[in-house]
Amino acid sequence: MSYLMKGFKCRSPMMCKAAGGLFKAHTLKNILGISEQQFKISRASSQLSSAKANSYNYVIVGAGSAGCVLANRLTEDPLSTVLLLEAGPKDTLLGSKRLMWKIHMPAALTYNLCDEKYNWYYHTTPQKHMDNRIMYWPRGRVWGGSSSLNAMVYIRGHAEDYNRWSREGALGWDYEHCLPYFKKAQTHELGPDQYRGGNGPLHVSRGKTNHPLHQAFLEATQQAGYPFTDDMNGHQQEGFGWMDMTIHQGQRWSTASAYLRPAISRPNLSVTEKTLVTKILFQGTKCIGVEYVRNGQRKKVFANKEVILSGGAINSPQLLMLSGIGNADDLKKLGIPVVCHLPGVGQNLQDHLEVYVQQKCTKPITLYRAQKPLNMVRIGLEWLWKFTGEGATAHLETGGFIRSEPGVPHPDIQFHFLPSQVIDHGRVASTVEAYQVHVGPMRSTSVGWLKLKSTDPNDHPIIEPNYMSTERDVWEFRQCIKLTREIFAQKPFEKFRGPEIQPGNHVQSDKEIDAFIRQKADSAYHPSCTCKMGQPSDSTAVVDPQTKVIGVENLRVVDASIMPSVVTGNLNAPTIMIAEKAADIIKGLPSLQEKNVPVYKPKTLETQR
Repeated sequence: MSYLMKGFKCRSPMMCKAAGGLFKAHTLKNILGISEQQFKISRASSQLSSAKANSYNYVIVGAGSAGCVLANRLTEDPLSTVLLLEAGPKDTLLGSKRLMWKIHMPAALTYNLCDEKYNWYYHTTPQKHMDNRIMYWPRGRVWGGSSSLNAMVYIRGHAEDYNRWSREGALGWDYEHCLPYFKKAQTHELGPDQYRGGNGPLHVSRGKTNHPLHQAFLEATQQAGYPFTDDMNGHQQEGFGWMDMTIHQGQRWSTASAYLRPAISRPNLSVTEKTLVTKILFQGTKCIGVEYVRNGQRKKVFANKEVILSGGAINSPQLLMLSGIGNADDLKKLGIPVVCHLPGVGQNLQDHLEVYVQQKCTKPITLYRAQKPLNMVRIGLEWLWKFTGEGATAHLETGGFIRSEPGVPHPDIQFHFLPSQVIDHGRVASTVEAYQVHVGPMRSTSVGWLKLKSTDPNDHPIIEPNYMSTERDVWEFRQCIKLTREIFAQKPFEKFRGPEIQPGNHVQSDKEIDAFIRQKADSAYHPSCTCKMGQPSDSTAVVDPQTKVIGVENLRVVDASIMPSVVTGNLNAPTIMIAEKAADIIKGLPSLQEKNVPVYKPKTLETQR
């Protein structure tokens, strides 16, 4: 979704194949002619001696949105040693953010979305309910993870999302136990209040452009009958307003900037790059470390307390399955020895789909001219010089949440407004003066899964989101189009409104709208829920409410994969909250709690707005 820095083609992803085979223990046993028991004792003592030489209290897999938080919080105790392993590169060059402007300039964000150097570059299976389209899923593979690639929108979700988590089995993860961790993480530029934090590492700001199209959008939503909300992360999510963004002093404020860099000089923190973790190591069901490949060499490292997976909703379940934790039948088919039969691993995959509704603009005030080569140079130089100007924002400065119909208790549709046109994830340059909203349902009933393609850690897993597989999802997207058109038809847009580009005036009937959605809807990049948190009695749960993997010892998952269900909004802020809360759990601290914080409820559910 970068709107200013474009004009190149993405390279096809090519993943290096790790050399070497697995050590065959039974072969060694046969050669030496020793008994099974002697061999086990010998192997265990060998592993223990190796562990002492190459051991940490905690080994964290993935320096992304959750991993950076954990690395910082767990090393606040100078006696805790932490190794943070990241598959991708650093997010700086020679220690400079300016030299890595493709990551740190907010307006340049689509460069990362189609550069496999920083990106896992995943693709789904052909989606049978979407004209068999293969969907593109960028995910961060760099320090900061997807917080170094995303559109920097800071949205927490609705209070009822977390109360629902508690009902789904994630006890202690209701709103009153989660809100304090959102606040702990945050420093909001408008200052602290009952909902906002004022002392956290994560700087959050509001848009500064005051663009006339943003103003027109907010006025149009109010004329359409929707409320204005002055903080959609505070008392009232429902309505439209100015968005919060993880941008600080004109720069992307990823978790690498917020959490990792302030901690990196601590002697008890070690951080790697370009290190692919290939397997979790076990003694029986006790996790003792991980195996990884770096610079073509396969190595092991040991954790004398815990291994924590923070690879995200695709990598964490993939690594669990590669290591023998998952559906036993699936693992046996691939010849993977089963450590623990946990059928929920990789299941319950949830994501947000969205579509762009685009309108031509009759005045030359969109970002179209900013994308001309000379203007891009001017914008880039200003940002490089003083981190200001049109390069210092992602331009998604207004948006909102509404309910799709009467009877829905809290918002289930999200809008992001942009004074520009985006084509194919921003990989194709905009062609006209235009504006658009990104709109999509928040609680789709379609649920998917992912499974291993092979035992090779370099092979991407099979990703099946199962998009648009229910009638409810089809109906909600029709509503998205109809309600957006109604907003764009309001009087504040009159002086700007040209013809509708997408879907186009020829798309009017439900059947035509459904066909358009099948052809044009795309991922909002919010995969989640593949290592669902729940009670050990729940056969679909993967981790318990303490984030511990069920059925094994000394292993946790802390990232967006442990969400029991997807939240109402973007996932970066909730993922950071999850890691903040998990850090206290790991340290053995009592959970923070704030009771009876008021949350807006509509006066009546008999109307849609």
